[in-house]
Amino acid sequence: LQQQAEQTCRQLLRSQEEHEQLLQAAVEQAEGLEQSLRNAEAVLAERAAQLRDAQAQLSRNKLLIEELRGENRRFAMALQAAELKHKSMEEKNQLLEEQASALKQLIGKITPASLSG
Repeated sequence: LQQQAEQTCRQLLRSQEEHEQLLQAAVEQAEGLEQSLRNAEAVLAERAAQLRDAQAQLSRNKLLIEELRGENRRFAMALQAAELKHKSMEEKNQLLEEQASALKQLIGKITPASLSG
């Protein structure tokens, strides 16, 4: 009976040691998982910050694009006005050239008549 009790005691000690080893392994695994989780959370936080920065830059770029579109519209209108003014100036220039030509012809007719008279 005493031998059986000692054998049972040894088996209980072995079982207790195995349980402690399993418990230690589980604790170590849990600690490893916690570290992995912390690392993943840090990476996620960094990526979230990068995304916020990218979103802010995108918003700034959208505003800049709108400003550039407005400037482009103003430049297009100014160009159109300049083209109209240029065309008007060309028409006035053509008219002045025609008037100058008519005056030259008139002077050409008047000069020989005044010389002969």
